[in-house]
Amino acid sequence: MTTLTHRRHTSERLNELIASAPRGGACLTDDHRRALAARFRGVGATGHRRLDAWTVEHAGRRSGPFRWNPATTRRGIGNAALRRIASRPGLSTCDAIRDEITDQLLRAVAGYARGGSLASWLASAPPAVIALVSSEAQNWVTQTLEVTDRLDQPWSMAPSDAYYDVATARTTLRGRRDLVIGDGDARVLVRFRAGAPGKSAGPGLRADLIIETLAHPGGVAPSRIIGLWPEAGVSLCVDGTMADLRAGARDLVRTAVVQHRQSALKAA
Repeated sequence: MTTLTHRRHTSERLNELIASAPRGGACLTDDHRRALAARFRGVGATGHRRLDAWTVEHAGRRSGPFRWNPATTRRGIGNAALRRIASRPGLSTCDAIRDEITDQLLRAVAGYARGGSLASWLASAPPAVIALVSSEAQNWVTQTLEVTDRLDQPWSMAPSDAYYDVATARTTLRGRRDLVIGDGDARVLVRFRAGAPGKSAGPGLRADLIIETLAHPGGVAPSRIIGLWPEAGVSLCVDGTMADLRAGARDLVRTAVVQHRQSALKAA
């Protein structure tokens, strides 16, 4: 039986969810990984497949070509700015965001940015758009700090999202993660999302849970993963149990099946 907990988002509730997380999550073995890879190989793919919580929540519906805009840059730039603040105490949020955007622009000027990347897009954006990017990142950083300033336990920014390439299945999985509380077998992950959670937010959170566990070198699940929707004042969480890991894996495979069927219909 899977566990999905719904709460109003307050600092007190968040600290309770972190403190009450079970000690240690389930562990995936090599047999689990091989079984998952076999299920993905059983689903045809016309090209390399990329799945995440968004595709699970939208039942495999493709979003169309990705386009950069100020709203889609805020998480990447905002989280990078937060990592700068954590490593350089005293750095202001404005300076951290400015430094991150400057580094992105320097990367593009030096020729290290690939086409379609954030750095490449920023290099071609007019000053007014750069100002909007800074504003969106500032909102993200401020919102995150409002949460972290009230946490009872030490936290750190996740170094990146979790990625896992499924062996011989032409499939890459991406799991969102923003804050890491604790470490090792007792870690709790926090993921921020804009807007309000939909009816499929639970499956999306379980997808992030299984991807995080697959990406972990020892296959150890986090004790709990918490999804926050600060604008809506809502939090959801799932525990790192084997039942939730299996549910997340099933949803990812089911999403791959739906995408394959859609591709087959278009080709017919």
